[in-house]
Amino acid sequence: MREPLTSITRIARRASGTRAAARTLPEETPVALSYAGTTHAVMMASPADLEDFAVGFSLTEGVIASPGEIETIEIEQAGEGIDIQIRLVDRANTRFQSRRRRLAGPVGCGLCGIESIEEAMRSVASVAGAKISFSAADIVQAVRLLSKAQPMHAETGAVHAAGFYVPGKGIVAAREDVGRHNALDKLAGALARAGIDGMQGAVVITSRVSVEMVQKAAAIGSAAIFAVSAPTALAVRTADQAGMMLVALVRGDEFDVFAHPERLKGGDAQNVA
Repeated sequence: MREPLTSITRIARRASGTRAAARTLPEETPVALSYAGTTHAVMMASPADLEDFAVGFSLTEGVIASPGEIETIEIEQAGEGIDIQIRLVDRANTRFQSRRRRLAGPVGCGLCGIESIEEAMRSVASVAGAKISFSAADIVQAVRLLSKAQPMHAETGAVHAAGFYVPGKGIVAAREDVGRHNALDKLAGALARAGIDGMQGAVVITSRVSVEMVQKAAAIGSAAIFAVSAPTALAVRTADQAGMMLVALVRGDEFDVFAHPERLKGGDAQNVA
């Protein structure tokens, strides 16, 4: 099985001259997620934290309701790729097979396992009941701390990260991947396997905020998502529907709150332009 990072020799042209030099790059590997021997989705992913990926993908895509519904996970080399064989307990497998029968055929990357507009626009889990709020300092610190929890990005400059920030504790878990959805799925799996309640903090991501990222953050149970880049309009509407605070374009001490600013503590809400 390949390591997640590879050293490649390239020709580097700089002001001081041109020379051959090594550069560390992230691997990108086709990873199949299979249930009961049948492939459900194939993602281009970093070959790391694959058990977290299996659990997180299964949770955020609604295949399982809890990690306890997974009986076994086996990771196998499959040619140039990796096959994650996931065996579900009987009740979860019955539910999953019923869902598969409603699908017309195989799918690729993106909204995995989805063949209809209705499935793509599924109702997002509500996090409105979460009794948590964040200060401006929390938001700034969360993004700053995540930037220090990205060893693969530090070496390559080519991977996304997703972290979980708990006020007073900082980033308690972080995962990286060449795919932004994969990084968030791996984070979801890490949190579930560690027994960390998603309502305790905020999801922090290095990418733009698409509707899938909001859906996955809501599946984790997080009432807030902080991002370095901008959201889509649908992501904002979905976060608003879910009761989720959506903060984006976090740059230094500056940020924009797009949904549920009431989760911004006290007078800090008055400082958001």
